[in-house]
Amino acid sequence: MILIADSGSTKTDWCLADETQTIAFKTAGINPFFQTDDEIRKILSREVLERLPVTDITEVHFYGAGCATPVQCQMISGLLRYVIGCDQVEVNSDLLGAARALCGHEPGIACILGTGSNSCYYDGKNIVRHVSPLGFILGDEGSGADLGRRLVADCLKEELSQPLRERFFARFQLSREQILQAVYKEPFPNRFLASLSPFVAENLDEPEIRLLAVNAFTSFFRRNVLHYPQGETVHMVGSVAYYYRPVLLEVARSLSLTVGKILSAPVTELVKYHLNAAN
Repeated sequence: MILIADSGSTKTDWCLADETQTIAFKTAGINPFFQTDDEIRKILSREVLERLPVTDITEVHFYGAGCATPVQCQMISGLLRYVIGCDQVEVNSDLLGAARALCGHEPGIACILGTGSNSCYYDGKNIVRHVSPLGFILGDEGSGADLGRRLVADCLKEELSQPLRERFFARFQLSREQILQAVYKEPFPNRFLASLSPFVAENLDEPEIRLLAVNAFTSFFRRNVLHYPQGETVHMVGSVAYYYRPVLLEVARSLSLTVGKILSAPVTELVKYHLNAAN
């Protein structure tokens, strides 16, 4: 059987599959950029290993946020071999996973819009052009973290109307001090900010909230997608892409971009990709 993982900063989607069955489950996110070997090993041992018939696994394909360099890929590969006991392990970036899931063997622009954001131009086999996302402080435009950051900043600076500010604070039961603590002092501030972004989706009928979302997605397309060959179809995957589909399509049209697939997660298409490759 083939084990496939798609991992972001917040969660990891796993799928064990062959031609006759699939076993799908979720664990905590795995990101070698933010987590130590020991932290990742514990997730693999406690959340993954106990759910798998390990002796049946012949291949592991892991696509992860933070797996952008050979050092990080080797770290994850070594941990997977050690914990799961499979020698045939492939570790790549979550961006290549998105491109394979969205485009298959065809060229196109592949985008991730989840807790963070990313994008690339894919030639049907490899990523041939990539604008660095730069993380939620310098980039990650249009991501859940970016939407949450814009929302919190507008609330705390009283840019949003008073009724919306009151609705926000009632929704999350957070004080200004708690927000600043979570952003500047606690681990994974990107996850915290992304956890606030559903408020934007819930209030898109409010003009000022809709404008916030439009500005975020316009920034994503302008600062990332418009750097790639024009005329190529833009495909997107991730929770933000899926739940904000109408706004994304509106912004894409305004920039004369053609949108193709929009998926909530890539793992199902990655299963098809790898099972076809194995046959």
